[in-house]
Amino acid sequence: MSATGTSPTEAFDTDSAASRRHELASFLRSRRERIAPEQVGLPPGRRRRTPGLRREEVAQLAAVGVTWYTWLEQARDIQVSSQVADAIARALMLDRNERRHLFTLAGTADPHPHLDCPVISPAVRGMLDQLEPLPAAVFNGRFDIIAYNRTYGRLVCDLDTLPAEDRNVMWLAFTDPRWRERMLDREENTRVMAAKFRASMANHLAEPAWKELLRRLQQNSPEFREAWERHEVLQPGSHVKRYLNPEVGLLAFDFTHLWLGPQDGPRMTTYSPVDELTRDRLERLHRIVRAEREPVAV
Repeated sequence: MSATGTSPTEAFDTDSAASRRHELASFLRSRRERIAPEQVGLPPGRRRRTPGLRREEVAQLAAVGVTWYTWLEQARDIQVSSQVADAIARALMLDRNERRHLFTLAGTADPHPHLDCPVISPAVRGMLDQLEPLPAAVFNGRFDIIAYNRTYGRLVCDLDTLPAEDRNVMWLAFTDPRWRERMLDREENTRVMAAKFRASMANHLAEPAWKELLRRLQQNSPEFREAWERHEVLQPGSHVKRYLNPEVGLLAFDFTHLWLGPQDGPRMTTYSPVDELTRDRLERLHRIVRAEREPVAV
């Protein structure tokens, strides 16, 4: 027992809770500052001294009091219910990993632990479906595959059969034997991906989801470790991508990004055939997938 009457265990628990509150406050500020008002249906306004949303705008979107939310970002000792944490996660457009981090720091259970990334609205999902037979998918800055249509889901292998934590293009390209065999020009593509990942990670150095992906890649792929040590940085660009599909053969694509959030945030990528042969083969792949997925009339 210390001179203040506090046991070492109690002091440790107090320090740990304070550290979590400060980490939560910093995390909320960083997520708030990355969102443009237009992304959440608010007018851009004038005289914004800081980037992103204001505290009162987040409070409005989450239906909580401005003073309470301000205290939360000030790391005050206040309780955060699971319902309020859910509302804040939605207001800040957190993806699944960011959402899990928020609930961990808040010390409360997530009422919807398997909720999809909120930026994948019904309109975005509808767009993915309407783009078929063109392959299309939504990725975040870590190259997680957040959503995809049927043709993208079978471009290299059947993504539906993979665990959610393995649906990451970098993880697949560096560690999955099928992707390593069927992604042509793979060495060039993986080097570019590692460089883009490093450039994006500069804004996410303290975030657990980014650190965990980096750890997994370094632990499981000597090739990634070598690419990472080059310290190359690149921003997303365009080049032809080629895949050897097991059902229809060689496919070659140009691709286009449609950003759904901040520049290092979620983006929809659409793959367009570079030649008629690819277009014909893509149509055939789409017919195969559609026949498998659509119910048989009785």
